[in-house]
Amino acid sequence: MGENNESDIIEHHVDEEMEKKTARCHAASSPLLESSPSEREGRSGSSTQSSHRLLAYSDALISIIATVMILPVAHTKVEDNEELRESVQLLLTTKIAVYLMTFLIVTMAWAAHIRLFQVIVRIDDCLALLNLACMMLITFLPYTFSLMATFPENMLGILLFCGCVMVMGVIQSVIVVYAFSRPFLLNEQIQISENQTFYKQHILKVIMRVPIMCFFASIFSFIFFPLSYVLLAIITFLPYISQCLKWCRSKAIGQVEDTPDSMVFYTYLPNEPLSKERVEAFSDGVYAIVATLLILDICEDNVPDPTVVEKQFGGSLVAALKAYGPEYLAYFGSFATVGLLWFVHHSLFLHVTKATRFMGLLNTFSLAFVGGLPLAYQLTHEFPRNSQNELEAIQISCVIIFFAGIFQLSIWVVALYSEQETLHPYVWYGGREHVFMLAKLALYPCIALGTFFLTCILSKFSTSIFHLMEITVPFAFLVLRLLVRVGLAILRFIFCPNRSNLTTVVDDDADETRVPFNAVVT
Repeated sequence: MGENNESDIIEHHVDEEMEKKTARCHAASSPLLESSPSEREGRSGSSTQSSHRLLAYSDALISIIATVMILPVAHTKVEDNEELRESVQLLLTTKIAVYLMTFLIVTMAWAAHIRLFQVIVRIDDCLALLNLACMMLITFLPYTFSLMATFPENMLGILLFCGCVMVMGVIQSVIVVYAFSRPFLLNEQIQISENQTFYKQHILKVIMRVPIMCFFASIFSFIFFPLSYVLLAIITFLPYISQCLKWCRSKAIGQVEDTPDSMVFYTYLPNEPLSKERVEAFSDGVYAIVATLLILDICEDNVPDPTVVEKQFGGSLVAALKAYGPEYLAYFGSFATVGLLWFVHHSLFLHVTKATRFMGLLNTFSLAFVGGLPLAYQLTHEFPRNSQNELEAIQISCVIIFFAGIFQLSIWVVALYSEQETLHPYVWYGGREHVFMLAKLALYPCIALGTFFLTCILSKFSTSIFHLMEITVPFAFLVLRLLVRVGLAILRFIFCPNRSNLTTVVDDDADETRVPFNAVVT
């Protein structure tokens, strides 16, 4: 069965590659055949190129900026005689809040970048330079948030943030106007459309909503300061507020906005498609940076000073390194956690055919907690053994791991709800791989939750329990498929003892008659 699934995946990806190549050839040839001679001359004279490398650079830059904001939180030192609970409360009101808000705002800017360059598929030198200007402003956003958190009563931080967003909106509007003046830079759907003017006006209207709200937020900072923060919070959830208001209006007065064409991008719909490849690339960047931050802490904090080795350990480097044993154990456990969460994420998106806007939001929340794993690493080895601070630090680490995993599971549930559009057929609800994928996604949330409660009951063994969890989870993944098959066999034996077929969940010939997951939920 495993070999058949792998061959299905390989064949599907081969088909996808062939479709992409065919589409690119068609997109490259169609405009040349239908365009006017003047447009052909302009196109041949301009140095246009694929946007692939520009998008890869942008994704790498944004993932780094979003993730490194955890460093001020992770490097906050807590004294042994200071209660961790009070320190965590202080962190939650300042540094952790700034990190989460920065991560969310930066990933919102990245999602807007995805949507913009799903419309623009080719670039020239002018677009590349305009994109660099946008990247410069996006990388400056974390600094403005740090100022807002450090000086909450000073309006300079919020003015800088709003100014950056407004300038970004202007630059993106210039990008849209420039691209629509050269239609061969746009995707094929818009190129062949007779309503390019409508597309341009609609995209510009959506792009300028956020800068306009930031403009009002900057004005209210001079009048009533708290209202500025309320407007910024509304910006975060503006797509869903807009969609909710549109639904209420359609129910109240029956108005439905008619569009000449089927709008695929810039719709503010939760099922609006995002580039699956860019979601994967951004996520891989976050996981890679988090894993790198862990070893940077080892290199910075766990290399002993030569004079200390000579005086305290008689020149024995081995004896000096033994003192860092808990740090090494915490590092390997944290790296295994990051790597296995990436493995689960990779397995999830291997089965996903289309990433929607709502799935992207859930993925952002999961990555935000993954970015908090360096904080968990710092806390799990910083306090004396069997102290209250150590117990609370381990419980905080369990909470971080739990939420990182539960949001991955939420992506799977949302994908199942519209499985015919978002998932491969072999992982549909009741399919051959459905139970195995569900078990893989539920493993970390269940183990993190169980570890949390075990540390509450057996507080004296909290460190041993936590490290045992980190060490045993990789082996659990190795035998997970066997465990799932054994579990299903036991359940069938208990609840369906007369059933003869114990090898498959659902017969392959009955795939077409399966009830969709959203119908089961309904």
